[in-house]
Formats: sequence, structure tokens, C-alpha cells
Amino acid sequence: MQLLANILIDGLAYGMVLFIIAVGLSVTLGLMRFVNLSHGALAMLGGYACALLTREAGLSFWLALPLAVLATGALGAALEALVLRHLYARSELSQVLFTIGLSFFLIAATNALAGPQVQLIVLPPLLTQSVDLGFRTLPAQRLLVIGAGAAVALGAAWTMARTRFGVWLRAAVDKA
Repeated sequence: MQLLANILIDGLAYGMVLFIIAVGLSVTLGLMRFVNLSHGALAMLGGYACALLTREAGLSFWLALPLAVLATGALGAALEALVLRHLYARSELSQVLFTIGLSFFLIAATNALAGPQVQLIVLPPLLTQSVDLGFRTLPAQRLLVIGAGAAVALGAAWTMARTRFGVWLRAAVDKA
């Protein structure tokens, strides 16, 4: 039974990471009708940016994380403005092929610049501790990931159901 609980908790934590990435993919596909399969590569770049900022620049994790998100968002906006915008009128196959190629390029460029080895993020002491759940000890960072995924899910559901922006977004998706 404990093995099952361990697998469920680890699966939940990993699933939350995938969920956060999938939210962006579903918004892009649902709202813009654009098949962008480079989301994973952009998430990887965000992780590398956070690692670089904590390890090389010496910034705290709590400062590096939003800066990495902003840097990745800026790169995504630049890619959209300079490259991806020209693919909106193209076929879905063209969009898939280009964005997979973009993923390969971003991964290869990252490997060339940072190397293929795992990049460690310097975590604050709060996240390096373990939390005793009674039946299992869990790294605090895993609880942060689960909490962040839950916050994104609840925030997205609330935004879609309770705000003017959510009404506009649902209308735009239904119209398309």
C-alpha cells in the first residue's frame, strides 16, 4: 500500500509539471488554432535560465524563478513576432513540422551553449527540506510543484468561469 501511495504522489508531482505546460499548449491551440509543439523546449529554457540565474549569477531562487519566467516569456513573444506569426495561415502540418524543428533547434543550441549535463538549480533551504506526511517523507520542492499545479488549475478555472476575460476567452474559442 505504501508503494502505491509513493507512486501516486510522485505521479501527481510529475503530472503537475506536465499539466502546467499543457495549459499553455491548450490555450494556444484552442484560442489561436495554432499547433505549437515547441512548448516543451521553451519550458526547458525556463529551467536552464533559472539554473543559470541561481548558480552563476548568485540570485536567490525566489528572484530567479520569476525572472526566468519573464525571460522565457520574452523569448516566446519574440519568436511569435518574428517567426511564428508567419505560420498562422499555413496548414497544421506546416505548423507542426516547423515547431518540432524549432524545438530541435532550441535543444541543440542549449546543448551547445550549456552542455548536455543536468543543470542544477540552487534551491533555498526551505525547499531542500523534507516534509513528513506520516506515511512518507516528501521533498518540499515536490510539494511546491503540486501546489503550483493546483494553483494554476484553480486560477484557470476561476478565470474562465468568473471573469470578463474568461467570458471573452470562451466566446473567442467557441467562435473559432
